[in-house]
Amino acid sequence: MISIGIDSGAATTKAVVLCENKITGYAIIPTGFDFRKAGEAAYQEVLSKSGMDETGIGKILATGYGRSSIGFADKTISEITAHARGVCYLIPAAHTIIDIGGQDSKVISMENGKVVDFLMNDRCAAGTGKFLEYTAKALEISLDELGTLAQLSKNPAKISSMCTVFAESEVVSLRAQQVKKEDIAAGLIESIIQRTIVMVKKLGIKPDVAFVGGVAKNPGIVKTLEKVLDIKIKLPEEPQITGALGAALLA
Repeated sequence: MISIGIDSGAATTKAVVLCENKITGYAIIPTGFDFRKAGEAAYQEVLSKSGMDETGIGKILATGYGRSSIGFADKTISEITAHARGVCYLIPAAHTIIDIGGQDSKVISMENGKVVDFLMNDRCAAGTGKFLEYTAKALEISLDELGTLAQLSKNPAKISSMCTVFAESEVVSLRAQQVKKEDIAAGLIESIIQRTIVMVKKLGIKPDVAFVGGVAKNPGIVKTLEKVLDIKIKLPEEPQITGALGAALLA
């Protein structure tokens, strides 16, 4: 059976093709303004990458923030359920998932791929990829550069603002005080990690811990998270597709 999962996120839309429970292709594209068009584009791109057309496609499941906009999907499921199933497939020993995406962040506790409990921050950009995106602009560097630069720091700056807008202003103020760019970068990363750790401590942590979402591609974030939690984090080969993969598995 061939199934497709589509994860319609606020920043990116992901699609995965699964054939006989094996991944045959995936696509990750920017969502832009229109969730529906992004879903259709990701669907066509993943078919092309898999060397398939629509013939023989079984079920299509949609998940993510914009899942209700994916009108051609047979069914929708929550991203919590989808991520748990996708991570269990890739990292069977995982019991805790930390997901930091572009628009929200969440911590999921699970057993054998089934959700036991979760906490989610979808009310504020602080603690999400959007926080890093805005504040990296204030440093005039890319998100990729932010993580690499932060690893050079020996004295991370203190970022005290909880609000993304105020944190951006705080970065400008630190620049005016001639604080080193790498120290500000490290301070920003420690700031986003501390917001995530609040959720981890409330929910409790049980190894193995999987880190997924676009922010998991940032080596500075991964290193800081491992240091704060004092554990080795498990990373899927492609951390952004676990939601779409879970949807395809549950199709």
